[in-house]
Formats: sequence, structure tokens, C-alpha cells
Amino acid sequence: MHACIDTWFYLDNVEILRISQFQKVCQYVPCFHNIYLKTINYVRVGGGICRLAIKEIFPNPTVKQVIFAIEFPNLFYTENKIGDLQVKIMNEFPKSKLVFRRPLLFSDVGTEEKRKDIDERYGKKIWQFISDKKFQLSITSNSLDILSEYHKTYNLDGADKFRDTIDFALKNFFAVMAIPLVNRIGLRYIDECPLPTKNNETFSSYYNSVFPIERFNIADSEETFFRTVTKRGEFNLIYMESLQKRNDKYVLILDFDGFAKNIKSEDCLTVTDKLHDIILKEFESTIKEPVYAFMRQRSDS
Repeated sequence: MHACIDTWFYLDNVEILRISQFQKVCQYVPCFHNIYLKTINYVRVGGGICRLAIKEIFPNPTVKQVIFAIEFPNLFYTENKIGDLQVKIMNEFPKSKLVFRRPLLFSDVGTEEKRKDIDERYGKKIWQFISDKKFQLSITSNSLDILSEYHKTYNLDGADKFRDTIDFALKNFFAVMAIPLVNRIGLRYIDECPLPTKNNETFSSYYNSVFPIERFNIADSEETFFRTVTKRGEFNLIYMESLQKRNDKYVLILDFDGFAKNIKSEDCLTVTDKLHDIILKEFESTIKEPVYAFMRQRSDS
């Protein structure tokens, strides 16, 4: 059986499956037998069909920020070696600057020159490197993070892969710093998702949310928030949902923060891949077909 554009499949006169543009299913379908679909995005499991992981790069993604980060014990020699690292990564991260993250001051420190002296003496040094692809790499004496606000894909062909940037940064960083163990590794995705009409019907058609909308109607809610810290196998996940008003429109903020602790440096990329799989699965479990349609919209359409 070949899946055609906008074709509905039926079993015993019950509408169970729709394929549109060979890429999407409106919902998980009940278990059934003797149906085989020739498309890479679906798999037959126990007589049923389930969606595989997202395999497309969306022209209008909901993700607004992606952060990869590792934490490690304070390295007292960081400042002496940061120049060696800069040379190694200069082709990919040609722009650089030194930033001081100063503590809060509650007293008058006098002139601007004196304030600058306090920043340099007591502020935390952050070495920042920026790539032409708009990735920002930040390093302190006990952390490294990579920020992307123009994220397109983690590891799919067809756009700049965030995974490649992580791999490049880690290989060069560990070659210079020689850290055997990472205290914490994290991957965080923050998505700003649409809600065209602020009511329960629209919200339910767009999301599999944890919000108790039967008790607290979305139409009456100014702000709703949910947060949980939970285990996902051997790893951890902080999952947050937040209904917020942005630019006079209500949106659903989805925040996925996967992390692991005490990881060998050579295992960091493998662990990051697993954290990404966890986040992707949670994202797919939360959004419904209208959100996919929103992400497929092009600016010229």
C-alpha cells in the first residue's frame, strides 16, 4: 500500500490514519494488522503504526534557543591555556571577547574607573567566541556552554548541525584542558509555540498539555506554569510548560532541559545524543498536527 498525499486509511469503517505530503500522521492509531506503509517516517510496532523521530528541517521552527553546557571542577590554569584553545578554534569561531560577570553591588564604588577595576578583580571572567554561523561559545574556569538562537537542526543533513559544533568545541577544549570527568552535562531546548485562539478547544487541538484546563479554563488564565524534574532512564529531565503573553499574543513556552552527572569526557557527545533523543521524544509527545503545520509555513507563503 502506497501512502498518497492527503489520503485517509480506514479499518472497519473507522478513520485511523492520514498521511500528508508523505511526512505526518495526525495521531497515534490503534493497533491493527496487515497494513504496511512505504515511508521512512513510520514503523510497524506490535501490529500498529507509530511515528518515528522527526526527520525534516522546518522552515519556521518553534525553537528559539538551544544551549549545550558542561560543568567541571575549577581549573586554575584556564587563563593560561585559553589562548591555545583560541588558536585551535579560530577558523570556526573567529570573533572573540572577554566578559566580566560581576556580582551585585549595593554600595557606592565611586568613579567608573574604580568600578572597572572592581569588575576585573572580582568579576567572573568569561571568554566568548562567536562563529559566522551565529553559535556562541562561552568558557569560564569551571564551565563551557554553546548557545544557538538560530537553531535549525541537531544532526539532520541540509543545514548547520548543532551536533557538529558541539563535537568541534569539545574535541579542541579537551585537547587543551585535559579534563577526565565532567560534573554535569546538559542540553536545553526552549520553544515558543503558537496559540492562535486562547480557548480550551484550540489549546487541546494543538497540544497534549499537562495543564488542568477542565478546571482552569485557558480563556480565563493570564498565566499558567508547570515544572517537573524527573528521571528518563539513566538520565534526568527538567520539563516546563508556561502559558505567556508575548507581543500581545499568547504562546506556549516549552522548555526541555536534559542532563546527566559525572560523565567521562570521552562520553560527552554520546550522552548528548541520548539527551537529544529524550528531548525530541518529549517534544513529539507534546505537540499535535497544527503545530507541525505551523512549523512548515514559509515566510513567502
